Amino acid sequence: MDRRGFIAGLATSVAAALSGCGSSTATLSAAEVPLFRKPRGIVQVPVPEGTITMLPGHKRLVALTVDDGTDTDVLQAYIMLAKRTGLRLTFFANGVTPSWTEHASLLRPLVDQGHAIICNHTWSHSDLTKLTDYQIADEIQKNENFLTNLYGVNGRPFLRPPYGNHNARTDQMIGALGYPAVAMWWGSLGDSTSIPSSQVLANARQWLLPQRLVIGHANHPGVLTVMDQIV
Repeated sequence: MDRRGFIAGLATSVAAALSGCGSSTATLSAAEVPLFRKPRGIVQVPVPEGTITMLPGHKRLVALTVDDGTDTDVLQAYIMLAKRTGLRLTFFANGVTPSWTEHASLLRPLVDQGHAIICNHTWSHSDLTKLTDYQIADEIQKNENFLTNLYGVNGRPFLRPPYGNHNARTDQMIGALGYPAVAMWWGSLGDSTSIPSSQVLANARQWLLPQRLVIGHANHPGVLTVMDQIV
């Protein structure tokens, strides 16, 4: 499988962050030195089937995933954070949200470089458990078409059901449409609704633990002032 087939490749280790300040970058200002570099020793593994909440293995990696994108400024800030620090992110996009189109020119280079991946979060963020089989397929395939046309990727192999709502029927549909992994999470920044920046940071400190898939949202400005502290 290609690089988009392995979420482990998007994980970033603390050790990799510390190694970003070598002598070769000594002449750069602090703002120009990336904190993260490509992790060493990452072994690509087949995409796990079923519901996943953690990265495979027993290392000190973490995957920060960013959903929705209803606030265009927050999505832009996440993209610029990745560019500035070297942090690698996994985005779960809803094509109906204008920010993904508005910031395509910023995000597309990161996707092309493997610095970020964009996965499928359905077209309109509808609760899949309340849709017919036809509607589920339409939500997923419409978003695939959007991502392919704008970013050159189709969102596979990871799909995150909106609100985290899924069941045996939806899982079967998702698998039949080419998504072996239903990407859930084990820890959240808690910012699917508007909360104070201090609470976003407290949640990050609680949940950014080894091998976790942690969910954040590009929806509310609370995260903007604490992004560097989260990194």
